[in-house]
Amino acid sequence: MVAKGRIVWVSGPAVKADGMSDAKMYETVSVGEAKLIGEVIRLTGDVAFIQVYESTSGLKPGEPVVGTGNPLSVLLGPGIMGQIYDGIQRPLKELSKKSGSFIGRGITTTPVDMTKKYHFVPTAKVGDDVQPGNVIGTVKETELIDHSIMVPPDHSGGKITKIVSEGDYDLETEIATTEKDGNSTILKMYHKWPVRKPRPYQKRHDPTIPLLTGQRILDTFFPLAKGGTGSIPGAFGTGKTVTLHQIAKWADSQVVVYIGCGERGNEMTEVLVEFPELKDPRSGRPLMERTVLVANTSNMPVAAREASIYTGVTIAEYYRDMGMDVVLVADSTSRWAEALREMSGRLEEMPAEEGYPSYLASRLAEFYERAGRVQVIGSPDRDGSVSLVGAVSPSGGDFTEPVTTHTMRFIKTFWALDAKLAYSRHYPAINWMNSYSGYLSDVAKWWSKNISEDWLNLRGEAYGILQREDTLKEIVRLLGPEALPDEEKIILEVARMIKIGLLQQNSFDEVDTYCSPKKQFKLMKLLVDFYKGAQQALKDGASLADIRAMSVIGTLLKARMEVKDEELDKLDQIDQIMSEQFKSITGVKVTT
Repeated sequence: MVAKGRIVWVSGPAVKADGMSDAKMYETVSVGEAKLIGEVIRLTGDVAFIQVYESTSGLKPGEPVVGTGNPLSVLLGPGIMGQIYDGIQRPLKELSKKSGSFIGRGITTTPVDMTKKYHFVPTAKVGDDVQPGNVIGTVKETELIDHSIMVPPDHSGGKITKIVSEGDYDLETEIATTEKDGNSTILKMYHKWPVRKPRPYQKRHDPTIPLLTGQRILDTFFPLAKGGTGSIPGAFGTGKTVTLHQIAKWADSQVVVYIGCGERGNEMTEVLVEFPELKDPRSGRPLMERTVLVANTSNMPVAAREASIYTGVTIAEYYRDMGMDVVLVADSTSRWAEALREMSGRLEEMPAEEGYPSYLASRLAEFYERAGRVQVIGSPDRDGSVSLVGAVSPSGGDFTEPVTTHTMRFIKTFWALDAKLAYSRHYPAINWMNSYSGYLSDVAKWWSKNISEDWLNLRGEAYGILQREDTLKEIVRLLGPEALPDEEKIILEVARMIKIGLLQQNSFDEVDTYCSPKKQFKLMKLLVDFYKGAQQALKDGASLADIRAMSVIGTLLKARMEVKDEELDKLDQIDQIMSEQFKSITGVKVTT
């Protein structure tokens, strides 16, 4: 039974309609004569409260509201990769063709080109027994993505009675038919899935494999695991977007989903212009061949902003189910929370802290809980992961505001951006004293096995120097640097070297933009060895002035930009030079 009602009240993107007793929660409805897309978010008797995903200007009471019987869903199939969507999976290129520079209302279009032909290679045959999640064939979606055609998760399973032979087919072609208990079901290359419903999986794995980003402060000091959750909060101008770009470009994942959620139009334009130009660093192909962009800027309808992160995470789960590692970047969850607050205010709900709705925490939890590295359903056996990184934009950099504090409850890696570091031109401006990672001990086994058994100890020593320097800064502030003994002045000196030679990274430098795990380890080892050598040299009678005058210091600081990943033997040579210089200022060979 299709719900049919009439508009009785309009308040911005919120609409009230009566006569909707047949409507269901989260059902998609057509609103008004212009057939705007909306979603039922509350039912009281026969009155439905609807959030409309398009501009409601000109909408008036008495206009019809018609239910579709379906929840808000996304179309999942070949053709998604490389697309730029709005918050409800409408391709912006197609919308611009139909309505020009500004998106018109009531425009309907398919999320992917349904007439484009893909070369289908079947991997199942007639008579095979298939279950939900089984791969029945593959198509080449882009040069970088081999797209698995899977039996939908809500399919009942059964025997294949018909399957097409290898060849070129469009998305509407019936590629297979299954039968179970006398009921036959047609399978196409695509299916639809409700955005608010997590896709099922078989088993969740422990987060033991690091998501390598090539950014030293992230990988070495505050690592994120594949299938992990991270947050990057920071005030305006601290470098959130550039850091997220670096993660999207360099992370060792097969697919990137970038959600521009409520950011300023000009900032999102930079992303839309820049991403299609970027090259995938590993294959040399355009990065868009493995990227999906969901763009919902602050001047686009506020309700669609609320839906955009669900749209993005559902697409991410779909590629995860093919056995791929997916990185989803949401910029920013604060703007998404503001959309929740606006809708809540229009629905006259009781506000909680700072006007946000009382269900803010549970909505954030629902989003972050969809991350994970899992064994997916169906055969063949495959593991996939969705790693979620959400930017948070607290007003004035106040980390005690509700969105940041609630986000910290549901994530395990926290990269705190610092305005003081950004203003002093230290990038990435991640504060090493306020940040943390809950995955450190989990990923240490991977580093120990693949890079060095000393990794965790060395990382602890380097971080210990930074912590000690933070304490000493208070003494210096009160009494001046001359109050410190030489051993502690060395700590200040080495901490400065760690900040410049390890923590800073230039995303626009050809060599420094990406740092391999081996190079990260060797750079850290050089700096820790310098610290140990300097302390020993002081004990052997060298002066602080002699140590500060060592020419190897400049070489150490520039190594991150001058030594390429394929020239790591140069770092071993720097180690030799360092040993010889320590020997020359003490007359004793220093072992490092």
